Amino acid sequence: MTWLRAFGEVVRSGLTIEETRLEPLLALRTAAGVAIVVGPALWLVSPAYAASAALGAYSAGGATFQRAWRPRKVVALGAGAGLALSTFVGYLAAGRLVTFLPLLAVWAFAAGMAWAVGSTAGIVAATTVGSMLVTVTLPTSVGRALEHAGVIALGGVTQAVLILLFPIRRWGAHRDALADALAAVADYARRLRHDPTAPFDPEPLMTARDAAAVTPSQARTRPPVLHGPRGLAERIRPVVAALADPDVGAPAEGPGRDRARELLDAAADVLDAVARSIRRGTPAEVRPGSMDVLRVDEEHEVLEGPARQAAERLVELLGEALEIAGSGGARGRTPTSAGLAGAQFLVRPTMLRLVPVVVRAVRRELRRDSPVFRHAVRLAAVATLGYLIASRLPLGHGYWAPIASVMVMRPDFHRTYARAVARLAGTLAGVALATGVVRALGPDAHVSGALAVASAGLSYTLDRTGYAYTQCFTAAYVVFLLGMGGQAWEQTVPERVVLTLLGGALAMLAYVVFPAWETPRLPGRLADWLAATGRYAAAVLRDYAEPTRERHAEMRRALLASREARAAWQEAYDRARQEPVRPRGLTSREAQEAQEALKGFGRAAMLMESHVPRADSRVVPEAERFAEALEADTAKAAADVREHRNPDWGRMEEALHAWEGAAGDRSPVVRREAELQKQALEDLATAVSRTPLERDVGSAREEQRVRAAAAAEGDGSGPAHRGG
Repeated sequence: MTWLRAFGEVVRSGLTIEETRLEPLLALRTAAGVAIVVGPALWLVSPAYAASAALGAYSAGGATFQRAWRPRKVVALGAGAGLALSTFVGYLAAGRLVTFLPLLAVWAFAAGMAWAVGSTAGIVAATTVGSMLVTVTLPTSVGRALEHAGVIALGGVTQAVLILLFPIRRWGAHRDALADALAAVADYARRLRHDPTAPFDPEPLMTARDAAAVTPSQARTRPPVLHGPRGLAERIRPVVAALADPDVGAPAEGPGRDRARELLDAAADVLDAVARSIRRGTPAEVRPGSMDVLRVDEEHEVLEGPARQAAERLVELLGEALEIAGSGGARGRTPTSAGLAGAQFLVRPTMLRLVPVVVRAVRRELRRDSPVFRHAVRLAAVATLGYLIASRLPLGHGYWAPIASVMVMRPDFHRTYARAVARLAGTLAGVALATGVVRALGPDAHVSGALAVASAGLSYTLDRTGYAYTQCFTAAYVVFLLGMGGQAWEQTVPERVVLTLLGGALAMLAYVVFPAWETPRLPGRLADWLAATGRYAAAVLRDYAEPTRERHAEMRRALLASREARAAWQEAYDRARQEPVRPRGLTSREAQEAQEALKGFGRAAMLMESHVPRADSRVVPEAERFAEALEADTAKAAADVREHRNPDWGRMEEALHAWEGAAGDRSPVVRREAELQKQALEDLATAVSRTPLERDVGSAREEQRVRAAAAAEGDGSGPAHRGG
């Protein structure tokens, strides 16, 4: 993608309105938290204290809108504590640049490394950098700095207390994650009616699994309905795929195909009903016609063989889903899955036990080629440079420039540039709106405070519609807050616009100077996905060879690892498509074709998983040999993809040929699924293989790069930057 086209995509993305469900009640409660601390501070103390209180309450309230599976009150308390600490520590070093700049650089670097834990931690950590930059200008002594830090922490405590006293949709995020997973499987079933090989994105299932991990205290209060349906969604997905597939399920045409379409449509209706039930907390309501379709008639059922087995299994699983959702269940309690013998929930570490987890995550990212590490370096450099430049300009509130940089910067190119554009556009609109209001009303301090609270509420309301639109009211909030302190809009508005433009420009420039492009990493991500999916497919085959509880557990672990590798590839691939960088190792076409081939490989393994035998079923000894060959070939092919060599599937071909020639083969369906896996891998090899001419050209270019590097080292010069 060229730079011009990349900028066009950036502008379009930054100004796009995201279609999402608004949460006005949450916004009202959070805005009330801002009002509760701002009002008394303004009335009883001073505008400076009111500004500190507003900073703590506003930032802590904003943190609760981030996607996090911990209770929102815990997030609010953590954000308030972090803001208070950064304020106090910043003031202690704020007397001289020689002490403040190193502290700012170290703090900003740590905030950037917080992205190793997750996006919520990274965003909240960035707000603490902003707090350090703003509030060091307010106190006049160490005692006053402690007071301001306490007032900021009080804002977080206030938000947490309001969440405790006025809960809105308890477990709402967890309900939505589980409902989204069930709805995704329902949509998959509907698409399979018309396209038996339709792809499935496992991201909703991964999100639901992440949401299902709870602390012991959360496990004691979690609604029973959130225990079982996630596992059912996991088991239903391969069953509907096996039912729809013409190779191993219903026939491609005729009454069997019509019956399969009816079952898939009815399954989608049931899953949608269960999703609505979980999302709203009401009993599931399914159309009577769908329930009639799900009754399997022993005498007149047109499906046969594996297709009939899949249909019967599907009806059984859908019955469990309805029972868990509370539709016609005869039991007095909500049932849980039978497989939860030893552990009743996925464990999420408590805040204290989270410390070693964070340390390990940060250590993994402390390497030069890590996007998180590069983001942390950029954040530290831009924060200090922006502070230095702004402090030399004949403008007040110079901290706005580094704050703008810190708040728009993300570990990837597209989001950094899109947020920079969105922040500038939102700031222009917000200051224009606030200026018009101020000129029309000429408000005093108390009215300005009320307008600031109203702007905060609107910013919270539009939080998920797009950064530009929430930033509009955030900018208005700042103008009203400064007006509350007695500063005229004629001074603050031009400064805000100029310094926001400066901060956004610094953030953009930093990514050009020290980038973290995903395009060169695509071969490695593809290789990781190939190896992980190969291990998953081999684990499924071994479960056929020896169906035991341990083999089932191994298959499950391999599936989760495969999903993580696929998600990492998808994230890298999506970012690479938006980067103004020439393809390295994989062209755009090769990457797309390889992605489709690996999806087909994973789908073939999923189809095989849907027919995994029970522990007391007969074994398939040929599957063990094919599993060994498949895992060995995919591991070697992963290394070949990294080194830009052509993959080879010789062992798999030998094992499959031996399987076909085995006497008394009683598993034709399993062998057919193995053939589908081999076909998908051949498609992958076709996508990434190079012709002799391409290999010669690639070798020549590599030799030229080596000679150029050697010459540069010989004369003491070097490239401007590497690895970008």
